[in-house]
Amino acid sequence: MKQKLKNGEVALGLWVTLESPSITEIALRLGLDWICIDTEHGHLDFKEVVEHSRAASRSDVACLVRVQEIEQGVIKRVLDLGADGILVPQIRTAEEVERAVYFAKYPPRGFRGIGAERSTFWGKALSEARTGNEHTLVIPLIENMEAGRNIHSIMDVPDVDAFFFGPADYSASAGYAGEWEGPGVADEILRVKDQIRERGFACGIMATDSKNGQTRLEQGFQMVGIGADAGLLIRAMTEMMQSLGRIVDPGTWNR
Repeated sequence: MKQKLKNGEVALGLWVTLESPSITEIALRLGLDWICIDTEHGHLDFKEVVEHSRAASRSDVACLVRVQEIEQGVIKRVLDLGADGILVPQIRTAEEVERAVYFAKYPPRGFRGIGAERSTFWGKALSEARTGNEHTLVIPLIENMEAGRNIHSIMDVPDVDAFFFGPADYSASAGYAGEWEGPGVADEILRVKDQIRERGFACGIMATDSKNGQTRLEQGFQMVGIGADAGLLIRAMTEMMQSLGRIVDPGTWNR
């Protein structure tokens, strides 16, 4: 995954919000490059992280976890359980990003402890810690106006691998909660993205559909999410039902 991003290759992935590890198995079989297990929102916990990580193990697919916060114990545990890296939500400053990197890396770069867990084959491969830092990905999420304003100092933090944008939260921080890209937000994201790309970092974002995904590639995003598992399932079911004459009423979602 790191090499693909460094080479400028496109990396397609899936956002995982449902508990079944079969979802990750399907993603692997389809040839995706990464999955992101979302533990910031929803109901997934460490048990589900283990199951999805197990499904992705011994594959070329990067297993990433969006942690719920910059907390030493949480970051250490998801990496020990087999994740290849973390996505760090709602960062605002370089100091926050530095703290996330510090928790994700072994000494001397960081403060991650060496555990007898999946990451070291239950203590039988402690030597994995020697190269663990170079293989572990740390990807901050740029999802608020403050992060956009501080992007230059944030990019100065060593050992960050890429940046991923969250348009909905970015819109909320700009005063447009409930919109994917509120007025001016789309342009602001592209402006910040261009600054990041000028520094040689890869940028990621979620696509809302296939046409939008193609647009994102043309805009220079390398790491493109094809969607979230639940959203893709809902979209496919809705399209199939409507093709068979059953109109899906959007109003039912609020009942």
